[in-house]
Amino acid sequence: METSRLYVGNLTYSVTEDQLEELFSAYGGVKSVRIIGDKGFGFVEMDSIEEAEKAQEALNETEFVGRTMRVEEAQPPKPRREYRRY
Repeated sequence: METSRLYVGNLTYSVTEDQLEELFSAYGGVKSVRIIGDKGFGFVEMDSIEEAEKAQEALNETEFVGRTMRVEEAQPPKPRREYRRY
């Protein structure tokens, strides 16, 4: 793993950032939590890569608020395509 930022997918829409922070804090320090509104996924940044790996191993494919979460290393954002107006 190259980053301490994790992608957390397949979340129930009712999950809050506070709930995610509480869940992930059992595996180390949590720097930030961001849920992408009404998309069913978010990002959790841990204090270190080691803590992120520990959280990923423990939480990937586990049930949280009625859904099986997917936890993996976050990928850098893809560059947006520029559109030309003609």
